[in-house]
Parts: sequence; C-alpha cells; structure tokens
Amino acid sequence: MNLRNRHKEEAEVHTGPLNDILFILLLFFLIVSTLANPNVVKLSQPKSKSDTKAKQTVVVSIDANKQFYVGNSKVTLSELRSKLQPFLAKETDQPSIVINADKTVPIEDVVAVMRVARDLGARTVLAVDKNGVQ
Repeated sequence: MNLRNRHKEEAEVHTGPLNDILFILLLFFLIVSTLANPNVVKLSQPKSKSDTKAKQTVVVSIDANKQFYVGNSKVTLSELRSKLQPFLAKETDQPSIVINADKTVPIEDVVAVMRVARDLGARTVLAVDKNGVQ
C-alpha cells in the first residue's frame, strides 16, 4: 500500500502586489527627498513691537579694505582693545559695541572684534540691513 502522494503541491507566494507597493513607496520617497531641503534650519526669530534700540556705547566699523574704525578714528586690530577701554569704562550699565562691517569683510575679522569685546566684558551687536551685513 502506497500512502505517499504522487503529486506534491508546493506553496507559492504571489509577489505581484508586493512589487507594486514597493514601487509606489520608492517613487514616493524619491519625490519627497527632492522636495525636502536638508540645509534649511527653521528658527523662530524674536519680533519687536517697538522701535527701541539698545544704548550704543561705541561703534566699531570695518570697511572693505579691512581697516578698523572706533567711531571715526582709524585703528589697527592690535590697538582695538586699548581704544575701546576708555569708552567702556564710562558706561555704568552693560556696555555694548555695535559692529558695522562691509559685506566683503571676512567673518574672521568680525569674530576678532567680538573676542575683544567679550574680553572687555561688553556685548556685541552686529548691524545688518535687509540685504545682509552692511
């Protein structure tokens, strides 16, 4: 007596619908990845309700030729600390230094002024306009 089945049926998995779903997901992620810009940083910037400005203790300007000015007098970067100390010594509240820099000035020069201000205990404000750094 032979009890074995002569025709064995093998189980099959139909992958047609699975291929369709994977193809649609692939297209979705390709389209979404081209629309999303990974370099965008969304910040919530503070808004002002009035035109009040912080009291300016002194203004440091940097022109396109990398020349530094404290007020209207021309100084070098090494003289900047000694020229700013008298202005900051007169201030009783938190002294502030406004930095006016040309658009073509490298950021290293602006940061150098910020370091001097930090060492002197003053806060810095970078003056900008709607189109960028002045």
